[in-house]
Amino acid sequence: MAQTLLMPKATAIWLVDNTALSFDQIAQFCKLHPLEVKAIADGEAAQGIKGLDPISTGQLSRDEIARAEANPNHKLKLSEPKVRVPESKRRGPRYTPVSKRQDRPNAILWLVRNHPELKDAQISRLVGTTKSTIEQIRERTHWNSANLAPMDPVTLGLCSQIDLDMEVEKAAKGRPLPTAAELGATLQSAQETERLTPSYEREEEKEKEIDADAVFRKLSSLRSAPKDDDDDDQY
Repeated sequence: MAQTLLMPKATAIWLVDNTALSFDQIAQFCKLHPLEVKAIADGEAAQGIKGLDPISTGQLSRDEIARAEANPNHKLKLSEPKVRVPESKRRGPRYTPVSKRQDRPNAILWLVRNHPELKDAQISRLVGTTKSTIEQIRERTHWNSANLAPMDPVTLGLCSQIDLDMEVEKAAKGRPLPTAAELGATLQSAQETERLTPSYEREEEKEKEIDADAVFRKLSSLRSAPKDDDDDDQY
């Protein structure tokens, strides 16, 4: 995170009153105009502001002030902070570039259809929109509903696949498990399944019955064949 000077005008007042720095040096360090620093020195500006010591706040060292007083061309530099404060993460809707804002309704329609478990706040974070727009698209009351086509927000560049997966995972955790009626089918009980005979076993039994009939017919034909031969010999 870039270092910034705390209370620049109050710091300029202290430097004017307690150092021999030039107006240009103080103006450069405090990001002020030299004429504004001159007005502070003349008592024409910032009369109700109390000076802030940059040494006590750790933003400027005495050695740095001494070097600048000895050399009018020396530019003051902020001291390195002893503690690094991490930059806070940005909260709220995602910023969407102007060139891609026209694609947001299509992305919202895609999310509403493919991920109905997502809440309005999650969709708003993903594509940077408002809850009223999401409700209009969901209820088909949006002014451009007839021309909307569902499009993947990741493909459109409105969000990353990682962000989308994270939001879907969060929504899935809070979603109740589907009931048997929602699934549309139930498992059969063990008693019912035990009564059923596998189809391949029934086919084998049928084949056995067919083979037995064929064998009996063949045997009967073989038995009648010798009688016919004996009849021929008598004549």
